[in-house]
Amino acid sequence: MSNNDILRSLRYSFDINDFLMIEIFGMAGVEVDRPTVANWLKKDDDEEFKPIYDKDLSAFLNGFIVLKRGKKEGQEILNEKSLSNNQILRKLKIALGLIDVDMLNILKAAEFRLSKHELSAFFRNPNQSQYRDCKDQVLRNFLKGIQLTYRPN
Repeated sequence: MSNNDILRSLRYSFDINDFLMIEIFGMAGVEVDRPTVANWLKKDDDEEFKPIYDKDLSAFLNGFIVLKRGKKEGQEILNEKSLSNNQILRKLKIALGLIDVDMLNILKAAEFRLSKHELSAFFRNPNQSQYRDCKDQVLRNFLKGIQLTYRPN
């Protein structure tokens, strides 16, 4: 799943306009302009399409956490240079204040079944034997479930 797909999905699910997107990036210390955001949101076959890299998607997700939860006092926001699906899932969990039952219900809304143990494996330390990589299918269905939950129409 591409970073651009994730950005487009979140923008649609939460009805975020260009100006709020720019503000969200700013909350994580990254300045972007409207044309850049517009090019990230274009379809892949558009000639003006630009891929959004992990560091910029990380900034958006960190800004989204600040938007939804507020900024922690005395803590500087660190935008990761590379992101895994597990990290994206974790950031969405934090931003939306979800617990495991909420996440399972979101996946259920997308008609995707996952056990509580399978879900918790995505949030474990990568060095643990129970750790599992979050595959694109899980992330795609989670984003679809978010859309069905937060923007049902």
